[in-house]
Amino acid sequence: MNKIRIGAIGAGGFGLFALQQFLQVEGAELVAMAGTHREAALAMARRFGIAETLDVESLLQLDQVDLVYIATPPFLHYGQVRAALEAGKHVICEKPLALSLAQADELLQLARSSDRLCIANLMQRYNPLFEAVRQLIDSKVIGECLHGWFDNAAGDEGLSAEHWFWDRTKSGGIFIEHGVHFFDLFEGWLGKGEVVSSQRTLRPGSGIEEQVQCVVRYGNGALINFYHGFTQPARLERQEFRLLFEHGELTLEEWVPTRVRLRAVVDEEQSRRLMQIFPGARLDVLESYSGSRRLARGRHKDFDTYQKIDLHAGLEAEKMRRYCELLRALFVDQIAWIADRSHQRLITEENGRNSLAMACAATRLAEPGG
Repeated sequence: MNKIRIGAIGAGGFGLFALQQFLQVEGAELVAMAGTHREAALAMARRFGIAETLDVESLLQLDQVDLVYIATPPFLHYGQVRAALEAGKHVICEKPLALSLAQADELLQLARSSDRLCIANLMQRYNPLFEAVRQLIDSKVIGECLHGWFDNAAGDEGLSAEHWFWDRTKSGGIFIEHGVHFFDLFEGWLGKGEVVSSQRTLRPGSGIEEQVQCVVRYGNGALINFYHGFTQPARLERQEFRLLFEHGELTLEEWVPTRVRLRAVVDEEQSRRLMQIFPGARLDVLESYSGSRRLARGRHKDFDTYQKIDLHAGLEAEKMRRYCELLRALFVDQIAWIADRSHQRLITEENGRNSLAMACAATRLAEPGG
């Protein structure tokens, strides 16, 4: 396809942000918009030169729309994705794809039967750091990955008490509305996992779910803890990934990771391989070993060490610039598949489905008696 003509449903702040990235891809064109909040929709239409906004049904009837981008609240996703697929359109939908696994499976069956694209916008795997960490884990350069956690201390300043985010019938809850990104990321690193425990905390006096955490056991035995709390002033927001290995520890900063810190004890070959995995990194040597001091022991196993290192990568990267890059990369990948079904995508329909399955399992276990 030389052109991919987009119809956008939803006119919130993120829809505008994502569309500005998709439309930078050669051949992408916005031809129609539908918005549920008219003032925001008109402002977005002015930004893209759209003469008028439509209702959803009218947009889906347009022959000139090839792909529908959906950026509405989660409780609207299932119905709008289904209607778009039934109208013969390809679909990119903001996460989650639906609020239940049964709904997601129904949508994917419809997409398969009509040979249409139907993905959730899980763009994290397009981050070059995703591939670097995957190589680090798979290569076992610093041993097996044993444990990890994702700690998300998020702000709630922009989420009034009446916001749909707090209404689980509209958002699905924190794991479903927000956690799917990180379930997908860790599945890409460690394979399929199983939620073995989950908890939630309700805000005193309001009953809204404000904090959740769960533990997932992956195929290699590693236990990963996921925490999300929406309790902070925005200026105190913090996100951190940490992975513990046999011979070191990796830390990633920001929810769209840009910076890496790796502390480890390594031999000469491992030092070289780490610099190949993280090209351009700064490697500081904290201590050198020789003679009998090269011998180290952990997990009842002996191993050889040459240096204790502190590696830093991505120090100059900017989160928002990286975020823009990831959205463009996802869009390029998906429209390549639309043009050629033999194209192997990094994110497919199964990513949206599997991450939702994990989120639903965590949500069920966190319930009283779950």
